[in-house]
Amino acid sequence: MKFTEDKELLQYRDMMTPPDEFVEGFSIRTVIGLVFVAIVMMPSAIYLQLTVGQSLGPAAVWVTVILFADLARRSFKPLRQQEIYMLVYVAGVMSWGGPFLESLYRQFLQQSAVAESFGVVLPEWVVPPQGSEALLKRTFYHPDWIKPIAVMLIAGLLGRFSWISTGYVLFRITSDIEKLPYPMAPVGAAGATALAQTGQETWRWRTFSIGAMFGFLFGVIYVFVPAVTVAAFGKPIHLLPIPWIDLTTRTESILPAASTGINTNVQLVIIGMVLPFWVVIGGFIAAGAHMFMNPILYKVGVLTTWRPGMDTIATEFVDSIDFWLSFLIGTSFAIAGIGLYQVLRNLAARKTEDTSDDPATMGSGAERERATLGTKGLPKGRGDVRLSVMVALFVIGQLGFIVMCFVLMKDLGFFSLVSFFLFFFAFVYTPFMSYVNARMAGLAGMQIRFPYVRETTFIFSGYKGIDIWFAPFPMQVFGHPAQMFREVELTGTKFTSIYKAEAATYPALFLFSFLFCSYIWSSGDPVPSAAYPWAQKMWVRRALQQCLWMSSTISGEESFLFEAIKMKVVAGGLSFGIISYVLLSMMGLPIMLLWGFIGGMAKLPHDQFPMLLGAVLGRYVFAPRFGGQQKWKRYTPVLAAGFACGMGLIGMAAISLRLLKSAVSTKPW
Repeated sequence: MKFTEDKELLQYRDMMTPPDEFVEGFSIRTVIGLVFVAIVMMPSAIYLQLTVGQSLGPAAVWVTVILFADLARRSFKPLRQQEIYMLVYVAGVMSWGGPFLESLYRQFLQQSAVAESFGVVLPEWVVPPQGSEALLKRTFYHPDWIKPIAVMLIAGLLGRFSWISTGYVLFRITSDIEKLPYPMAPVGAAGATALAQTGQETWRWRTFSIGAMFGFLFGVIYVFVPAVTVAAFGKPIHLLPIPWIDLTTRTESILPAASTGINTNVQLVIIGMVLPFWVVIGGFIAAGAHMFMNPILYKVGVLTTWRPGMDTIATEFVDSIDFWLSFLIGTSFAIAGIGLYQVLRNLAARKTEDTSDDPATMGSGAERERATLGTKGLPKGRGDVRLSVMVALFVIGQLGFIVMCFVLMKDLGFFSLVSFFLFFFAFVYTPFMSYVNARMAGLAGMQIRFPYVRETTFIFSGYKGIDIWFAPFPMQVFGHPAQMFREVELTGTKFTSIYKAEAATYPALFLFSFLFCSYIWSSGDPVPSAAYPWAQKMWVRRALQQCLWMSSTISGEESFLFEAIKMKVVAGGLSFGIISYVLLSMMGLPIMLLWGFIGGMAKLPHDQFPMLLGAVLGRYVFAPRFGGQQKWKRYTPVLAAGFACGMGLIGMAAISLRLLKSAVSTKPW
């Protein structure tokens, strides 16, 4: 990893070696921060996701750390580096809306015309049945929700057992034994702790404030005005259509079977500035392929399902059935194969150039001591535990998932093919793929996943029923948690801080998600509805895609999915991905073009236009004025976080009005 003589980059280089002393980061101030995010941030996070599809993660982190760091300085008890990292951690966990946001989607799916058309009926342990008072009265306070809530609660707890134990064991193997560098871990660790260094890096706060003001002003137009009008008049007034301006029916005469439109969320322009330039260009090329290839495919008789008058959602769905789903499956396998090839190539190169036996390359202090899987010889006070304890915790978590599957899935025999898959994925696939991903994160800061493994397994398992799609199947990949433990180590935070934080955040996340989702669902407009435009459109899109896959295991019916997957097109997509990678490599062109193209194939073309605008403005307008590409790329993440913060603050005001209006309207006076 190459560094220049820059103050900020020197900080990252200094953090490459763990400190000699580790400090507990979880304190009463962390708990107060957790409660603050839960009460103040979570309602806004839920509202923004339903309204504009935007996460509040960066805003919650920045607001929480800035507020608590400033209060601590004014009280002459500044936050320790370890406390700051834990505030960042709990704010990130608490700011996504919680598990009951998914329950809101599932109640919609259960009652939707999409599920009915595919013959999909969700199990009672996922969501109450159609006609239940719990759905008619829009409330989680009903006995029919006991089973779904219990399943969510237990599955979430077992998931934490699995990822914490796997992440720790893989960290010990890849970092303590193999001494992999984890190139992105210092950036993540320094990025978290630098939030409190206001006196040394004033450019951060200027940039953050500029982004926050832009986010605030845009949020007034995009979020606040619809919230005020629906509270005042019972119907939202949108100054900008959410989530996009749909041009599909207007361009169908010249671009038949093509989805056309422009996403109206300005945040995509900021994202275009943050992402690598060639990734955005690749995504824009994918949008062009969708727009201009679809009319050709329609005229030659490949896209046979499309009919004039279909909007964006309907057009995208029928086009995916006829061609693009199969093509995307093929290109996804190409990405997985190329990623595996790169991992093996990096491993081979590392073995050739490995100098870990040279004492000069082994670091100093605690770095030299990390050479054993036992607890002896490890850095003192780091908070290590015996590996046997973590392995036992992993086994408990995976066995718990298996037992849950046997309890929840109907007529599941112990010697059936599904049972074999349960044990195989729990104790073979999950550890193996997690180790591969931990090594990839340790070597190159990247992750790899094999596409459609879950869907293919369910289809060829022979199981008939919808249960398998919602059962807690033990098929996970835990590569990132290993890097997270490395970040914790670099900040000098005891590992016990993570365990305490998880023990505190999980019940709080569950409780406050239940309370706020319950209130939003039961008061005012249904979810989704015109008051929640993003959910109203995108949940239909998600339901179509999900039901298409689930229809493959419906007993006694011929699945629509098998007609949608065309093996010749899959092979064509696979060939396209591999050939494109080879050609780009031979010609010396950026491989990110291919990653952006394939990623853009899975998205609507509407999103690519504002992202392209952001990428072009950043590269050719702002970067030359701010000292070049490298310096500009330091500004863009802070600018994006500020924009998200401004949107989050206006989202808090909007949800406050909505909740206040709902509370007042239910009173008889």
